[in-house]
Formats: sequence, C-alpha cells, structure tokens
Amino acid sequence: MPTHHEHTCCDHGHTHAHSATQAKSDRTAAAESPHAGIPPGSSRTSFLIDNMDCPTEEALIRSKFAGMPGIGKLDFNLLQRKLSIVHTDQLPQISAALAAIGMNAVLLPASGSQEIRPATALASHKWWLLASAGVAAIAAELLAWFGGNEHGWPVMSLALLAIVISGLGTYKKGWIALINWNLNINALMAIAVTGAVLLRQWPEAAMVMVLFNLAEMIEALTLNRARNAIRSLMALTPEQASVLQADGNWQMQAAASIHVGQTIRVAPGERIPLDGELSKGQSSVNQAPITGESMPVAKRVGDQVFAGTINQTGSFEYLVSALQTDSTIARIIKAVEEAQASKAPTQRFVDQFAAYYTPIVFAIALAVAVVPPLLLGLPWMIWLYKALVLLVIACPCALVVSTPVTVVCGLAAAAKAGILIKGGMYLEQGRELRSIALDKTGTITQGKPVVTDVIMLAATEEFAALRIAALLSERSDHPVSVAIYQHTQQYMQQQTQQHIQQHIQQHSPQFDQDTEPDAVVDFEALPGRGIQARVNTQLHFLGNHRLLEELGLCSPEIEQQLKRLEAEGKSVVVIGHSVNAIAIIAVADTVRASSRQAIAELHKMGIHTVMLSGDNQMTVNAIAQLVGIDEARGGLLPDDKLAALKQQISQYTTVGMVGDGINDAPALACAHIGFAMGAAGSDTALETADVALMDDDLRKIPQFIRLSRQAAAILRQNIVIALGIKAVFFGLACAGIATLWMAVFADMGASLIVVFNGLRLLRWKQAADAEC
Repeated sequence: MPTHHEHTCCDHGHTHAHSATQAKSDRTAAAESPHAGIPPGSSRTSFLIDNMDCPTEEALIRSKFAGMPGIGKLDFNLLQRKLSIVHTDQLPQISAALAAIGMNAVLLPASGSQEIRPATALASHKWWLLASAGVAAIAAELLAWFGGNEHGWPVMSLALLAIVISGLGTYKKGWIALINWNLNINALMAIAVTGAVLLRQWPEAAMVMVLFNLAEMIEALTLNRARNAIRSLMALTPEQASVLQADGNWQMQAAASIHVGQTIRVAPGERIPLDGELSKGQSSVNQAPITGESMPVAKRVGDQVFAGTINQTGSFEYLVSALQTDSTIARIIKAVEEAQASKAPTQRFVDQFAAYYTPIVFAIALAVAVVPPLLLGLPWMIWLYKALVLLVIACPCALVVSTPVTVVCGLAAAAKAGILIKGGMYLEQGRELRSIALDKTGTITQGKPVVTDVIMLAATEEFAALRIAALLSERSDHPVSVAIYQHTQQYMQQQTQQHIQQHIQQHSPQFDQDTEPDAVVDFEALPGRGIQARVNTQLHFLGNHRLLEELGLCSPEIEQQLKRLEAEGKSVVVIGHSVNAIAIIAVADTVRASSRQAIAELHKMGIHTVMLSGDNQMTVNAIAQLVGIDEARGGLLPDDKLAALKQQISQYTTVGMVGDGINDAPALACAHIGFAMGAAGSDTALETADVALMDDDLRKIPQFIRLSRQAAAILRQNIVIALGIKAVFFGLACAGIATLWMAVFADMGASLIVVFNGLRLLRWKQAADAEC
C-alpha cells in the first residue's frame, strides 16, 4: 500500500489545500521521528512560562533571541504558555536570556508524556492588593471631585499609592520591554501613566493603572478557563484503582503508579482509571467523555475500555494496556494542545496585521504629540495628553488574542463531543466543505458482514470448498475475509460433530480426526481483487467478480448468479483455481443506523456526497440508494479511489474524505480534510487523520461542519469588534473627547469582549444536542 507521504502531491489548485496537505505530511513525519525537522547537532527544548500569554511577550522573547548564536526555530503556544526552542548545546544561556526579560521559565521534561498541568490560578493576595489600590484610586477621584483641588497633596498621595500598589509589575515589565526596544502593552501603559503623572492628572493616572490591572486579571481568569477546557477531561479519571496483587489480594493503588499488564477491578458506578481490555465479567459503559456517544456501550471479555469512562451496571476486571500518561484521554489532550500551534488562516492574517498596526499607531501618536505644538503653536499639554490616549489604544491585544481563544474553545468543545480536530486550520476550513467522499465498508456500513449464501458451481463437496476458503481467508484481515473465515469455521465444526455422531450411532470403535495438514504457500494479496495461494501445490483464489473476469472463468450461468446476488446489495466472492470456479459465497454488510440521518443532514447543508468503494457497482448502488448518497462508484482499487477523489477536487472547492485512516490513506491524504472513523482505539487514526471521529457515528461530520461555521462566525465577529472599538476610540482621541481611562476600556474592554465571545464555543455541544 502506498504510504501517507507518497500521495500528498496531488494539486488541489488552492493555497489552503496545499497547506493542509503539507501539514499532514509534517505531522506524519513528526510521528515517525521525535527529532523530525531538527538539524543535526541541535536539540529541541520546551519551557512552561506562566507569564507568557500575550503576543506582547512573544514579541519580546523573539527580539531577545534575535541574532543570538545557536538559536534556531522558536515555537510559541500562548494559550498553553509553552515555548519550544531548537538550539545547539547552550541551555544555560537560553535560561539566562529568558530570566533577563522577566520570563518565569520552567524546563519541561524531554519525553512526550509529561504531566498534564492545569492553568495556574491567580493568588488571592493579588486580588487584595488590587482592591486596596482601587480604594485609593476611588478616594483620590472623590477628593478631586468634591474637594475641588485635584492637585492637592491628599489627592496626589492617594493616587501615587494606588499606582505603586497596582502598577509596580506593569512598570517592571514595561521597562524590560523598552530596554529591549519592544513596544508592548506594558511599555505603552507605563509611558501613558507616567505622562499623566507629569501632566499632574493624578486621579486619572491612578484610575487608569487600576483599571488596566483589573482588566488584565479578569482576562487571565477567562484565558485560564479556555486553557482548562480540554484538560478538565483528566479530572474524570480517578486517582486510585483497585489492583490485583501478587498474593491474590486486591489493594487500592495510585493510578499513576500502575503498570501495563496489571489487573484492575471496577465496580458499578465507578469511573475507569486507565485504558485496558476486559478479562473477566461484562457490563455497559458510558463512553461519552471519549466518544461523545449518548448511549452506554456493552462490554464483554476482549473489548476495550477507556480511562475516564463510567462503568454502569456489572463489575468487571480488565488488563491495563496503557500508562496514565499514554491513555486515550491523555493523547486526546496532547493532540488538541499540539493542534493549537497550527494557526488557522484567520489567525495568521491577524498576526501579520498586528505586526504593522502597533508601530503605525505609535508613529501617529508621536506625530500628534509633536506636530501641532511645533507647526501650529498649539498647547503642548493638550496634544501630549491626546498622544498618551493614542498610545494606550495602540496595543493590538484584543485583536490578536481573539483568534487563539476562539480556536482552542472550538477544539475543546469538539473533543468533548468525540471529534478530535488536529489543527485550527481544519476547524476553520470545515465550513468550506462542498463535497464529501465516503468509503463503504466500516464507514457507511458496520464493517462486520456475515455470509448469507453459499452456491456450489462444480462437482466439489461443500466441505472441501469451504476448507479452501478457510485456508485463504484466514490470512486476510479484510472484513469480508473475516466473515468468510468465521462462517467456514462454524460450518466445519458442525460437520465434524455430525460426522462423529454418525460414527457413534454406527457403533464404530473409533473416529480418527487427525488428517494431514494442508500446505499453504505463496500467499498473495491482489489489491482490489482478492487473494490467492497454493494449497497442496495447486493455485487457488478467493476473489471478486473482477478477478473472475480477468482469469476468464466467468460463464453466463455464473454471471447470472453474480448479478442476482449483487442486485440484492451483497458482496460476492468466488472460490476457484486455475481451471474453474468452485463456489460462490455472498456476504452482506448492515448499514449503520446513523448513516441515513448523517447523509440527510449533509444534503441540507448543501454538501454533495459520493461513495468510493472497492465493492462491485451493483452492491454499491444498492447501499447508496438505501442511505441517500448522491453518487456511487464501485470496483475501485486504492489508486482508483485517489483518482476519483482528485476528480471531486477538480469540481468542488473543498472536498473531504471519510475512511478508516489506514486502508484509504492515499485518498485521505489527498483530501482537503481527511476524516478517520472509530479512532478511539486506533493509534494510527489519531496520528494521521485531520479530523478523528472517536466512535463510528457519521452524524459527527455534520456536527463538525456546524461547529466550523459557528467558529468562523465568531472569528469574524471578534475581528470586527476589536477593530471597530479601536477605530471609534481612535477618532474620539483625535477629536480630544477620549480620556485615558476610556482608552483603557477601549483596549482591555475589547480584549474581554472578544475573549468572552470566543468562550461561547465551549457551550457548543449543548447547543448541538438541543438542535438534534
């Protein structure tokens, strides 16, 4: 089978398509090697920086490392406050450089399975200090208002007290930014408050500093909510579990200390602490935290269970299959956090816009301060004050922070609904889908077919024919082969038991069940056709209608039988050898209960649907008609599926492909967005898919598109809000109407509005459920 990387070259004719395809290729390479993309002799080091959550800190860090020898790529994840640096062996210098600009950097472990930490809560003493500063600022304002003397020493003392209590941190960060030639919000605010003090605007200077810090702390709280949106899933896993000990007793043990292969017992109503496989008992499990399924799932011996899910009815024991840090829920959280680093197109535009916005506004503020007094002889104090107001408005925080907050809330909401989106790019691109191609087996259908008909074609005993089928199908993992193998095993067991009973009834002294084992050699998979091998030196095949035609063994009588079965929507397989066909086996797969509704919802959204299957055309047509798919194409080899998908791409702007993440790899890689079904138990699907549906419910695709459309709407709203508020207050400042405290509302108020607007996406699941 061609690899995922080999098929990323298909030309979509769109820049965003190329970016999506490149992202898939990069992700696959990263999965294959932890050092992918790192030059020889370099290493990657990651830091957690608690006070890095705004683009201003990112710009400061970039300016500090600019030109520093041995520093390569810098990767920022502002919402998770993580910085990754590709560098040569100079870790002490890096830590010293971060400390020099006031960054509280904590070195993260090199392994990928680091502890999942919640966002840091704000200390209570900070609120008390801010409250004290607020009381002093309000007192200064009241004294100036009612006392009539805003320049007296009581007003000045209270104002300075408020500035010192609330603003020392701002001044420190502002000074660090200025000496590094960086104009961030702290530098601009420090300049503005200092200018107000020099202009003897004591109450206003104090109130501006207090309001700024209050808005900063409220923004930190709301950002913490966004950061913890997905990490809260980890709180669902219990910290301890009942573990079987070597002496046969059960003992409570910390989940973090439990190893793979140990046995855990779970009682009814308890949460499952770690991933594993049932070894004893049975129950039903609520898997909503992982897959978003609303109904409990029956579990029996051999079935998988996931950490964080809830045991509903019976007790059971299971063998641990993954450590706490490697569980499915931990990998989901890690995938979402990594997805935040993949910037959506809107986020890239905003970042580029912000890079030019602040210097331009600063230049305008400088001109406002200097040009009117120098050229027109206007009062310095008035125009300096206007310039200070413009400086506060100049920070683009509201604009820049709006996009990552919206994206991470969308990613978190989707993950909680059982939809794992591997990047903001795909979250935003989902609204543009115009056509979706779907595999049949395991996607639209259950993928668990059963044998319905066995028709003998030659003078061969049914037992002998099915024995050949069993020998061939045993070596294939295709769902049809699995169904044939299971059927042949049951049939031969029944025949053997009947044979034994006949000998007993005939009073035979013994029945010899030992026979010479069949020699199976030269096994070969024939892509899109079937399988073949030599059984006791004779070449036999187990294949579809196409293979029979290629071998020239399809007679009119066989053709009639095949068409009849195919017209009934059954997959037909023929057993034969080089001389003739021996038997026909018909296999039927059941359609998923959710498929019809999912297709209907996609049609309501104006999305074209097409089925791409390796099964025969008549079967594909029957299934397509049953679920309401627009177009059905059968008899496709993997390369044919890829060609069919390229044809869809040439007709529609954005095309998705839904498959199992493995067999449909070329088409999934070529699609603008690749959807993998049932990814909860599949490491491969979690790694390679653009969007992984954690269960097998196709209705999650319309949900994903609805979420994408809502996220895009909120992104547009936030850009309009941020720029609109800035524009209004910019005009007011130039007209001399805006004051410093109004400018603070313009900056930090806009930031809070867009953050709260983005947080609305965390309620998306409830809204989606209500709609359904």
